Amino acid sequence: MELTKHGHACVVLSEDGQRVVIDPGVFTDPAVLGGATAVLVTHEHADHFAPDVLRSAMDADPALEVWTTGSVAGQLEGLGSRVHVVGDGDAVTVAGLEVTVHGELHAVVHPDIPRVPNVGFLVAGQVFHPGDALTVPDEPVATLLLPVHAPWSKLSEVIDYVRAVDADQAFAVHDGLLNDAGLGVVGGLLGERGPGTPTPYSRLAPGDSVEL
Repeated sequence: MELTKHGHACVVLSEDGQRVVIDPGVFTDPAVLGGATAVLVTHEHADHFAPDVLRSAMDADPALEVWTTGSVAGQLEGLGSRVHVVGDGDAVTVAGLEVTVHGELHAVVHPDIPRVPNVGFLVAGQVFHPGDALTVPDEPVATLLLPVHAPWSKLSEVIDYVRAVDADQAFAVHDGLLNDAGLGVVGGLLGERGPGTPTPYSRLAPGDSVEL
């Protein structure tokens, strides 16, 4: 399987001619949806979900299907059975890959801000994208897509999350608001200048790929 990083929280998983796009939001070039086999959307926030862009891609490709939360599906009305609502504990087949669903709610931004539904996707038992939550799946994770920077998190929590998941490797996502200095600080604290985790951490630049 090939993992390709795109803008901010978006990645593409490719295998045997199938392309699964996860969280193509407003910080991601809409071209990422060209040739997509399936789309997974963790939650409704704009940096993960651009409804007009996704609807246009589905209009252009009648075979394109989406798996997501009920709140996202509600913004894709009219697309019928091509939009699949999933929740914590579900197991589905997406583009020939087994996907399990973990988590229920977005992390707390502030107690006065209502929480929205959020699900994480573990694809092919290998790659876990948690969306905007620090959900620990109840099954092993080989590759963790790690949200390294957000209004709802602090780096000590991110470090503890890496320890809790105990994946074989972690790659940065949710980093679109960090400049080079911020990326350096995050990388150092998740690496050689930090308190330590069991999981090697690295960051792919947008457009870069790695074989898993």
